[in-house]
Amino acid sequence: QVQLVESGGGLVQPGGSLRLSCATSRDIFSIYVMGWYRQAPGKQRELVATVTNGGTTNYANSVKGRFTISRDNAKNTVYLQMNSLKPEDTAVYYCNAYYSRISNYWGQGTQVTVSS
Repeated sequence: QVQLVESGGGLVQPGGSLRLSCATSRDIFSIYVMGWYRQAPGKQRELVATVTNGGTTNYANSVKGRFTISRDNAKNTVYLQMNSLKPEDTAVYYCNAYYSRISNYWGQGTQVTVSS
């Protein structure tokens, strides 16, 4: 049973910051591409950022320059540092571990709300 344990969501004012964390097992973390996706009400789930086990990152255009994905190999944890948050960043954020089409796992989701 693959577990992705997320934390760090919450309510923040526009322009504020939050950091999301996602911890998993070493077996998963060492070979899977780790990523964050989000789903706003009435919208499809979309890519936010990914990082490979070699450290290569990829970002959605909407978050480039504001969000940073990183991984701590000692803690088997991936982080999403979100700065300069906007109301349109409001969504449920999901951690993802991807190896193949059939080895693709999701966390339970954490709510991020950006509002004054």
